[in-house]
Amino acid sequence: MTPIDRNRLIFRLMTLDDVPAIAAIEEESFTTPWTKEAFVNELTNNHFARYMVMDYEGAAIGYAGMWTIMDEAHVTNVAVREAYRGQGLGEQLMTGLMRTAVLFGARRMTLEVRVSNAVAQRLYSKLGFEPSGIRPGYYSDNMEDALIMWAELPESAEVEPSYDD
Repeated sequence: MTPIDRNRLIFRLMTLDDVPAIAAIEEESFTTPWTKEAFVNELTNNHFARYMVMDYEGAAIGYAGMWTIMDEAHVTNVAVREAYRGQGLGEQLMTGLMRTAVLFGARRMTLEVRVSNAVAQRLYSKLGFEPSGIRPGYYSDNMEDALIMWAELPESAEVEPSYDD
């Protein structure tokens, strides 16, 4: 784990220049990572897509994305570079994403998470997400089920991370 100074983190919108770094984070984070082309498509053709980058000392160390449709937000991806995990940065990314969703008019947020991913499920529960169903065979690499989770978002963008890992 590479300790960081949280005061030096920058959260910003993802650009096309970020795609190679984001694809590298995808590769180390997921068994079926999105391709560079998928991210380019999201940034250039999907008007519902919103992606943010967590930048530290000029390098992307994490990112999160969602689609905002009407009053709902659907989380597409959340990932932190392996060397920076275990410091609450995933929670910080999620709270930033939740704030952004509220600013875009979302009142609820949903996501899917592997049924075996207890760490992520604990984080999402901590942020107010509740299980609402199962998507059987959702993950194509091993046909694992996905747990569907939903959260009601606050009416203002006052979602704060707790930082107590």
